[in-house]
Amino acid sequence: GRSRYLCIGVFLFITVSGFVSAAIDTDTFFTMGKSDKTDTEKGEQGIDYETKKRFCSVIAKPLADEKLCKKVYKLAKKASKRKQIRRGVKEVVKALRKNTKGICVLAGDISPIDVLTHIPIVCEDHKVQYIYVPSKEDLGAAALSKRPTSCLLILPKPIKGGDGDEAEAKEFAEAYNEVEKKVKSAQVIF
Repeated sequence: GRSRYLCIGVFLFITVSGFVSAAIDTDTFFTMGKSDKTDTEKGEQGIDYETKKRFCSVIAKPLADEKLCKKVYKLAKKASKRKQIRRGVKEVVKALRKNTKGICVLAGDISPIDVLTHIPIVCEDHKVQYIYVPSKEDLGAAALSKRPTSCLLILPKPIKGGDGDEAEAKEFAEAYNEVEKKVKSAQVIF
């Protein structure tokens, strides 16, 4: 949680007669205590899902609901730890053109949206599932990056065959299959 400090600015000045006086600056006085909502209720950036959804582009369809967003972010975090992820427009398009399978996650609040409008078309051509999430900041944080991320491609298997822990690999595969099924059911059919 965030802690707040009690700040009182004290200014010393010498008066005309040479005495030292002190003045308290009450403008920098903050009350201590917690805010009404906890950090988990407000999301990672302090804004709730509905507010983030308002900043999305109108073409950001299919947009993941709040529950699916959390699952996608959790899967992206696991994939990033296991090096089963491609970040950014260039890497994602390159991987898709090489017929790499996975789940494509796009941020809906990218401005201008034109930088990634071609990705859903490429995904449909290569039969890769895709979904939009409302926040590029949350997507970047889920991918264990300090920067906002416009799109991710979550891969079903590690790039260089190193599975590592079998239990962890099985857990990731279950989470991947669950998210893939939900993303497939959310697809818009034309």
